[in-house]
Amino acid sequence: MGGRETGSLSNLLPGHRDAANAEHREAVAAYWGVEQLPHTTGLSAIELFEQVRSGRIKALWIACTNPAQSMPDQNAVREALQACPFVVLQEAFRTTETAAFADLLLPAASWGEKEGSVTNSERRISHVRNAILPPGEARPDWAITVDFAQRLEKRLRPTQSSLFRFDQPSQLFDELKGLTRGRDLDLSGISHALIDEIGPQQWPFPVGARQGTARLYEDGIFPTASGRAQFVADPYRAAKEQRDARFPLTLITGRLRDQWHGMSRTGTAAQLFGHVSEAVLSLHPDELRRQRLQPGDLVNLKSRRGAVIVAVGSDDGVRPGQAFLPMHWGDRFLKGGVNSLTLPAFDPLSKQPELKHSGVRLEPINLPWRLFALVEGNVQQQLERLRPLCEEFSYASLSLTGRERPALLIRAASASAPDAQLLRDIDQCLGVDEGPVLAYEDVRRARSANACASNTAGSPPSAWPGKPWPSTGCTTCGSKGAPMSHCGAGCSPQ
Repeated sequence: MGGRETGSLSNLLPGHRDAANAEHREAVAAYWGVEQLPHTTGLSAIELFEQVRSGRIKALWIACTNPAQSMPDQNAVREALQACPFVVLQEAFRTTETAAFADLLLPAASWGEKEGSVTNSERRISHVRNAILPPGEARPDWAITVDFAQRLEKRLRPTQSSLFRFDQPSQLFDELKGLTRGRDLDLSGISHALIDEIGPQQWPFPVGARQGTARLYEDGIFPTASGRAQFVADPYRAAKEQRDARFPLTLITGRLRDQWHGMSRTGTAAQLFGHVSEAVLSLHPDELRRQRLQPGDLVNLKSRRGAVIVAVGSDDGVRPGQAFLPMHWGDRFLKGGVNSLTLPAFDPLSKQPELKHSGVRLEPINLPWRLFALVEGNVQQQLERLRPLCEEFSYASLSLTGRERPALLIRAASASAPDAQLLRDIDQCLGVDEGPVLAYEDVRRARSANACASNTAGSPPSAWPGKPWPSTGCTTCGSKGAPMSHCGAGCSPQ
């Protein structure tokens, strides 16, 4: 809600104004004390990255989002980020997929570390206070932006007074509410102090009001030129990619109950993996039989834009002819990431990309060399160290597990055993290269496993839904494995 109020989209201006409307631009320019605003609207996300990729845009400042995970057609997006001469990332988590492309990383405070306001889905505005101080050099987003704006205006308009005289969040709120006066979302009577006194309030709340407005349009008058409501009835337009002989399945993406967007925050809490532990492609049981697959089998999932190797699972809630893969699994947790498959087509009005409907096919894949790793301790640090090493594998899935004792769980697979040095590097990261380590090796059968008592306790987690993955060993050179109760790293049996 707050993004629409503040005009935080490329085609909007504050106070429910349209950037393409000349009167709206004139009103905002006068309020801000500038001659004029650009006559053309900004670019949507898809259009923006197309121009970055073509080289027209030379610098990109990214804040509060993770496009290297969330945007469709990830191969094109990553190519654009890699080619962009200067990428600034304003981010609270350095572990996001986009952080790898940043030339300049600006540490931002996260929710709970900063003060401000938030508007919920019933138009109710709350005053949010920080519970703790931001770590290190992290600052609220507004403070970073104001700092930059003040430095830039000294170069662009050195003799004029500052347009960015803001020292605290309440001043920014007051700046916004002036732009809403007389509009359908009038906030002119609200302030942080008032909310602290009488509690969160619903807009509109004009000057002189004693309480917020619980229900809109009770008088039958709407914020249009005629005062009457306007319904937009666009004709139905089918999804761009339909099933065909080459791509006979429709990939549907969507949310999981316990994860949020790109998992930059929720992906740090092992408890939130208890609902769905790792990336699995859900197929109807009839589809599994038609494809001659068993739950837990690996497949090469291909679209017109990319491919991802993923395990399959049985789900009678998915229709035959469709496949479901949660939107949250980016390259950090599943090599390639789900949005390597999705398409960049977008709605011409909303500019919303068609993320939820892509043509795909399944191809069988034989990856006899398997690795399994389970390590406790600082799981985020382990994830940062081990994820880059997994690039050498054809398939890599990383997730968290456990509650009181969080652990990092890694499954990987390749057509053949990787270089011995890579395995030694993994052993070193897992702490099974020296010290009190239980080692198992069967040279004749090409099986091996290492386990460190300090990192393995309790029952081993099941591997893939419906099909147990025996703990295995690959820390030397094995291409097959044998069941073990625990292991630090290894490969699974065929």
